[in-house]
Amino acid sequence: MDIRKVKKLIELLEESGIAEIEIHEGEESVRISRGSTIAPAQTMINVPQAQAAPAVQASESIKSHLAADEGTASDNYADQGHVVTSPMVGIFYLSPSPEEPEFVSRGQNVKTGEILCIIEAMKIMNQIESDVSGKLVRTLVENGEAVEYGQPLFIIDPS
Repeated sequence: MDIRKVKKLIELLEESGIAEIEIHEGEESVRISRGSTIAPAQTMINVPQAQAAPAVQASESIKSHLAADEGTASDNYADQGHVVTSPMVGIFYLSPSPEEPEFVSRGQNVKTGEILCIIEAMKIMNQIESDVSGKLVRTLVENGEAVEYGQPLFIIDPS
């Protein structure tokens, strides 16, 4: 392939904003790319290690603090009734759309399989159903709030 053609292709590539071009002429071919296709070399840095004792103490402190938080969050709700938790990470919605009424409200009797809310995850609306029949005691999450996996959403009194 003529070098003038290659130079012209490079100029066209720069002018057009195209990232890559490949041309075949008979048995010859040329590929021109703006970015490098070679992976950058990894650099190894030797970092001296700090003493492990303070890190272990901090780790134990964090673990005890987290254990206390976990115990208080789920245990406090469990004594109020059956806790419905989030089966996924997403955005919590109490109604199918902003102009429609909520699926359930405080004090309402709910049946097993009844829709309590929607959790949006990756642009998919997932209906969360009650796994027990009873009276809705409390909604623990605000509409439009982000929820985590296993986070308590509702308290239902099954009696």
